[in-house]
Amino acid sequence: MTAEQAFDDYHEAVYRFVYRLLGRADLAEDITQDCFLAILRDPQRWNAARGDMKTYLFSIARNLAFKRYRDDHSGTHADENWAASIPDQRPHQDIALAVAQGVGQLPDLQREALILFEYEGFQLAEIAQIVNADIGVVKSRLHRARARLKRLLAPYR
Repeated sequence: MTAEQAFDDYHEAVYRFVYRLLGRADLAEDITQDCFLAILRDPQRWNAARGDMKTYLFSIARNLAFKRYRDDHSGTHADENWAASIPDQRPHQDIALAVAQGVGQLPDLQREALILFEYEGFQLAEIAQIVNADIGVVKSRLHRARARLKRLLAPYR
């Protein structure tokens, strides 16, 4: 698969993933662009035997997103920072916005697992590859994310 084909097939999915992780369109655009530039610069780094192109791209995007997040928020606690950036509008919002806000309040690794599984449709093994962790770790993060999201959304029942 060429870089151009990969871009055509996956750039929207990569953008959505990064946007959901960081919550900022400008950063999502930059990171998506950097992700595909990485392939153009060094196309031999992708090894089909280790996973498909989509998984590889999401791995690059994930690493770039967390690097950017760490650089922008060094010295601050990530969960507090993320939650503070989303205004609490519970009385005036619909359920979709409540879910988005709840996902935004999840710890980084739980949010990542939930987004990859629920929104992007990856299987557990693929997520484990993307985040470079064991499947059991991914299952645990996903379970904790769902439980925490359930608690956060309890007032909306």
